[in-house]
Amino acid sequence: MSESTEQPTRASPTSGTFDFITGPWQRLPERVRGLAPLVIVLTIAVLYPYLVSDLKSLTTIGDFFPALDSAVYILVFTMMALGLNIVVGYSGLLDLGYVAFYAAGAYTAGWLASGQFQQVTLHFGSVGITHDTKGIHISVWVVLLIAGSFTALVGILIGLPTLRLRGDYLAIVTLGFGEIIPQVVRNGDSFGGFNLTNGTFGINPIDSPGFGETIGDATGLPVNFQQSFDKFRLFYWGVLTLLLITAFCSWRLRDSRLGRAWIAIREDETAAAAMGVPLMVTKTWAYAIGAFFGGVAGAYYASFKSGAFPSDFYFNISVFLLCMVILGGMGSIWGVVAGGVILSWLNVEGLAVIGSKFNDAAGTEIEIAKYQFGIYGTIIVLMMLFRPTGLIPERRHKRELEEGVHDETFFDVSH
Repeated sequence: MSESTEQPTRASPTSGTFDFITGPWQRLPERVRGLAPLVIVLTIAVLYPYLVSDLKSLTTIGDFFPALDSAVYILVFTMMALGLNIVVGYSGLLDLGYVAFYAAGAYTAGWLASGQFQQVTLHFGSVGITHDTKGIHISVWVVLLIAGSFTALVGILIGLPTLRLRGDYLAIVTLGFGEIIPQVVRNGDSFGGFNLTNGTFGINPIDSPGFGETIGDATGLPVNFQQSFDKFRLFYWGVLTLLLITAFCSWRLRDSRLGRAWIAIREDETAAAAMGVPLMVTKTWAYAIGAFFGGVAGAYYASFKSGAFPSDFYFNISVFLLCMVILGGMGSIWGVVAGGVILSWLNVEGLAVIGSKFNDAAGTEIEIAKYQFGIYGTIIVLMMLFRPTGLIPERRHKRELEEGVHDETFFDVSH
């Protein structure tokens, strides 16, 4: 008999060190390990207002950290991207008119929290203004709910006649509605002699969120965001809370019965209908819920800017939000958040900072920000070529693209 030539496996001299480091981590439950990145990111996000001044003072990389007012813009658009993800990522409905919901939410805040309608004097929970100020002045926190409900209703009204269509036809119709709404607000200063939107001048000023003197004195909460010395911090934490609520609702909806119906429609609409999924009702729910979050984001951003202006609502925003969903990964909450933060940062500060650094290094004077949409397009093309599932893909979508669908013949034809 031949002797075995196998040699005993020798442990790496560094394996003990790695085991000492990774051992406790591996022994943690899988659910805890999965939540760890979320806890880390959330902690950094909450503490960012306290860290931003020190981060921006860092040599070389300090300019890459956004200021707080830019961070509010980034989170608002990320919230809208999550709302659009319900429509596009979960349900597979190509929506090119999402800017209409953004505009509807912003103008709802303008109607219900400003002096736009001087004919009446109505106050309900308003802060920072006297009670004899003319106009409708409802608490901004209540206005956010009203704006979301109103845009959800708008989504249903738009969806009912259009969601019977599929694919390119649906995209074209939603594009049409996305172009109609901005034109309505731009020319809505004379509806039969009634000034609804104040035309190209927009509606301003819009009331600020806050908790009023009674609640503020009792609890220490800010009385009025705009009048506070820390207003950017307050607006940042406010929109961060709204973003977390949106992400939580998206997560719960994805795993619900309604969410599974959306995914079934996305994968195969005909098969979903054959299995008893009510197509129109299910699609309309997706459109309405996605519109709700877009309306809340629009109302909050209008309050932050203290105005709603028609120049803020144009078709490119719909495409921009769709790019966030595609870049991050359709149907992926983490991915859409990542895509939204990256593209929003590039839009508000990133390209200008990168252009400045490049010009300083190369000795040129190229305005990189002028080519922003070409750069965004290039990013999307590269993503489709090298990572079509997105930065952080949804597991189901990634598996489908990588494995495909393999059919087996019913009859054995090998003989």
